[in-house]
Amino acid sequence: MKEINHGDTGSTGNTKKLLLDSPNLVEITPVEVRELVEPSEELIDKVLTVATDVHRELGPGLYENVYEAAMMIELSIRGLKSSSQVPISVNYKGHDLGLGFRADLIVEDQLLLELKAVEELNDQHLAQVICYLKLLGFKRGYLLNFCAKLMKDGIKRISI
Repeated sequence: MKEINHGDTGSTGNTKKLLLDSPNLVEITPVEVRELVEPSEELIDKVLTVATDVHRELGPGLYENVYEAAMMIELSIRGLKSSSQVPISVNYKGHDLGLGFRADLIVEDQLLLELKAVEELNDQHLAQVICYLKLLGFKRGYLLNFCAKLMKDGIKRISI
């Protein structure tokens, strides 16, 4: 049975799910409003060191998924909890639209890393990360372009 979340216009702020196979509306708990999650500077330093070390070891020119796999290995070696290709759903006006995107890497449940292997980062890459940060409820993320000659030139910090 497919469900579509349906926002209640009443003063309670509750959200409802509309069951497509049934005319009944089922109330669920209110949508939680939370502050954006902000990673510590210590975590950011560790993660950027990992990216630099991976780039130094592998160099530019490989596919994005190779750098992603190497990042996962290196983050694990350093004791940092990380997940790759994390599915993130999108809601529109209370309706669950399903899978919106897959986050390349999420570290310690608070830092988004979007990996690229492109000649040059552009505005579309930036917009993508801003959108992802909003959907995740994260304050900060990084675009990491592993095709840069020097990794320091391939790091773009993005905050919302």
